[in-house]
Amino acid sequence: MKQHDIQIDKDGELRHFLTIEGLKKPMLTGILDHAENFSSVSNRQVKKVPLLRGKTIANLFFEASTRTRTTFELAAKRLSADVINININTSATTKGESLLDMLQNLESMQVDMFVVRHNSSGAAHFIAQHVAPHISVINAGDGSHAHPTQAMLDMFTIRRHKQEFTKLTVAIVGDIMHSRVARSQIHALNTLGVPEIRVIGPQTIIPKEAAHLGVHVYHDMHQGLQNVDVVIMLRLQRERMEGALLPSEHEYFHMYGLTEEKLKLAKADAIVMHPGPINRGVEIESSVADGPQSVILEQVTHGISVRMAVMSMALGRSSLTDGQERGQS
Repeated sequence: MKQHDIQIDKDGELRHFLTIEGLKKPMLTGILDHAENFSSVSNRQVKKVPLLRGKTIANLFFEASTRTRTTFELAAKRLSADVINININTSATTKGESLLDMLQNLESMQVDMFVVRHNSSGAAHFIAQHVAPHISVINAGDGSHAHPTQAMLDMFTIRRHKQEFTKLTVAIVGDIMHSRVARSQIHALNTLGVPEIRVIGPQTIIPKEAAHLGVHVYHDMHQGLQNVDVVIMLRLQRERMEGALLPSEHEYFHMYGLTEEKLKLAKADAIVMHPGPINRGVEIESSVADGPQSVILEQVTHGISVRMAVMSMALGRSSLTDGQERGQS
């Protein structure tokens, strides 16, 4: 069964959020619209709404990511859910207990949602296929396959600055081959109607099937950045250097690092994005990362609102009442 086949319930509502692929434009737009409603919560004196009061959400992070786990935890707590963070390194799965045994034990504790991050592609889908019918699964990144909430917070950030997707040219720069973020971004940008998506990087880390994803491939940074509206820089995993896929960090930065000079090739009002964490001086120059066109920290902030939207939609509690919008609970 394909991942997107189990994401939507019989009523057309979101049950799991495993991948962008296969979801229709109204669903993605709905997530963005709900996130917009939640964005004001972070500015309140009391940063909470009672939508998920009484619900329990378990963060299952088999792969470390402080920023992603923290934003999921904040999102759940701002929805008034109870949160369990499972330290996988010390959990029973490292002592011989199977993953399914662990899930069944958590289910018996009346957990309502699993947020899963795993270094194996398809792990979140596997878990979604085996959980009890009342439990939702959110993919917080699986292998090199998908990172749907990251893609949606990126779309939210783009919409905040550019409003209309159907008039944009977006460039994604770096290790497309191994990036779950890039794959999810490409699916989202295509679904939302972006007319031109460019991927830029050396041949060794651009997959041969990239053109079939509906993108234009560039191996020259200067050509690829011409007149783009959005520049998304990807994190470069240092093991790619060791695997002989790339030259030295210095050479990579010279060819594909985003500098102030290269950024001038894009439109004057282009925004610069990065899913983080940043390798300064490898993917991006500090003066660009911290400069006026950078929206990198905004992405982190918007991640909370987007994850609030996805969690509440998956648990069937997506609408704020008038009283909740005013901060009453």
